[in-house]
Amino acid sequence: MTEQAEESAGQSWTDAVRRYWPDYEGTPEAGAKGWNNTTRYAEYDGKRFVLRIYETHRDPEKIRFEHEVLLRLADAGLPFRTPVPLRTAGGETIVGLEDGSGRYACLFPYIEGVRPADEDQRPLPSFGEAAAELSAALAGIRTELSPAYRPYYELAEAYPLCRPERVADFALRPPAELTGAAEALRLLAEEYAEILSGLEYLRRLPHQLVHGDLNASNLLVGTDAPDRIEALLDFEFCTHDVRAMEAAVILSGLPDGEEAVRRFGAGFFGRTRLEPEEIEAVPLLMRLRKVDVFLHFLTRYWEGTDGAGVLEEQARLLSEDLCRMRGGEDALQGLLAEISG
Repeated sequence: MTEQAEESAGQSWTDAVRRYWPDYEGTPEAGAKGWNNTTRYAEYDGKRFVLRIYETHRDPEKIRFEHEVLLRLADAGLPFRTPVPLRTAGGETIVGLEDGSGRYACLFPYIEGVRPADEDQRPLPSFGEAAAELSAALAGIRTELSPAYRPYYELAEAYPLCRPERVADFALRPPAELTGAAEALRLLAEEYAEILSGLEYLRRLPHQLVHGDLNASNLLVGTDAPDRIEALLDFEFCTHDVRAMEAAVILSGLPDGEEAVRRFGAGFFGRTRLEPEEIEAVPLLMRLRKVDVFLHFLTRYWEGTDGAGVLEEQARLLSEDLCRMRGGEDALQGLLAEISG
């Protein structure tokens, strides 16, 4: 970004904060930039706040639904924190950036804590408890707005660019810049086709609101207590889906090995129960999660959001994950049945 562009962006972020506090005189500080959002930090009245800029979502109704869920969770008495969107003087929780980009931004009070490393197993029992408590709270929420995102199993509707035949053809004849990922793309396309043929029965499983993206990057643990979950973050993909999808998403991102599953499961199943048919569906739901992530990045590649390098790296990682999952599904089902009692 050029110096002029940085100055323009900084002014745009300052203007966004002033929609909440007209007398704000600072400049939001640099924070993290993820796949879908940019984070900046703002100081006001001696307190720290998070300015979140939605980079890929241009539909305000998607954000308003997320914020409705968050505001209801704020009153749920959870033993950990979740983001609480602030309101402008006009009562809105989002503001449009005045830079012509069509982007939106919002403010949250800053939550103390640190993100754990992906391989750190110390928070897993607490993570399991928090995920179960969040699931119970989400089950009781009835929103006025409708979810913006479809359930995971509605892949074709969620990713209209990714028709099965198009994905299969792309995997068989990838462009020159992706020939190094040909084998990974082939495996993912085959998994996509197979999963599509086995999703219908998921509609009969218990459904409710789910976070849908809980992983190490969306957690905060205590600065001095790395085994304790302080907050669950990033609810932008919250939607109405299979209840067991929450656990499946988490399990699909755990470190390899039985120990991680036992640590998480001890916390999760100590606070909630899944029906036998839900436990049976977990391995399929885990593979569904990986295919969904693949289609997400394939869509970004086709739309020009990401270059070939991003898709190649994601395809490699996801195909490796799927191979490991396939080899351990029977053992995982038995382990989950044992832990859940």
